[in-house]
Amino acid sequence: MTPEFWLDRWRHGEIGWHLPEINVHLQEFWPGLGLAPETLVFVPLCGKTLDLLWLASRGHGVVGVEISELGVTELFAENALEPRVTETPPFRTYAVDELRVLVGDYFDLTPAHLEGVGAVFDRASLIALPPQMRPAYAEHFKTIVPATAKSLLITLDYDQTEMSGPPFSVGRDEVQARFGDRYDIEPLASFDVIDESPGFRRRGLTALAEHVWKLEPRPRDVA
Repeated sequence: MTPEFWLDRWRHGEIGWHLPEINVHLQEFWPGLGLAPETLVFVPLCGKTLDLLWLASRGHGVVGVEISELGVTELFAENALEPRVTETPPFRTYAVDELRVLVGDYFDLTPAHLEGVGAVFDRASLIALPPQMRPAYAEHFKTIVPATAKSLLITLDYDQTEMSGPPFSVGRDEVQARFGDRYDIEPLASFDVIDESPGFRRRGLTALAEHVWKLEPRPRDVA
């Protein structure tokens, strides 16, 4: 699953992961993170999600990263926003007020790009990646995201033999394996969503669960 795979999906409008509304779990569980309004939030592989605008509306500075420039331009155009566009190699940055979206590869991010980030929201990033890519994704995440940042993570869980991703199934054990060395992982809620997911039924799924996780940074030992 190269960057070209995702660019092709955007070019052909094959963006079934995009929701035309603000994520309900974000709205319900985000306040429980106990963040100050001015907290800077990182949204990886953000596409054109309206969640970016919801977070900004709550007073947060928001920084997203997205490989598809088409997706980013659609985000601003569809919401009647006129961004400032600047070249920030290896990224191009689109910005309006407190919202910045970096166009480019997630794996090109450095700690400097996310300096000051205090929270992360991931609804469609970890589950977008196949099993062989997720370890590298998680390790890079722990390199670039400040160690004190909390995260709200949403995953899908299903029988991978019934359907090939994306989105991919990511269960409790994998969330623990990828992030348990740095975070206390708290399951906040689980939902049976197969009845509201006809597209997944058509792809062969007979059961589908959606899980919401809070990743609380574990205090590090001080030498």
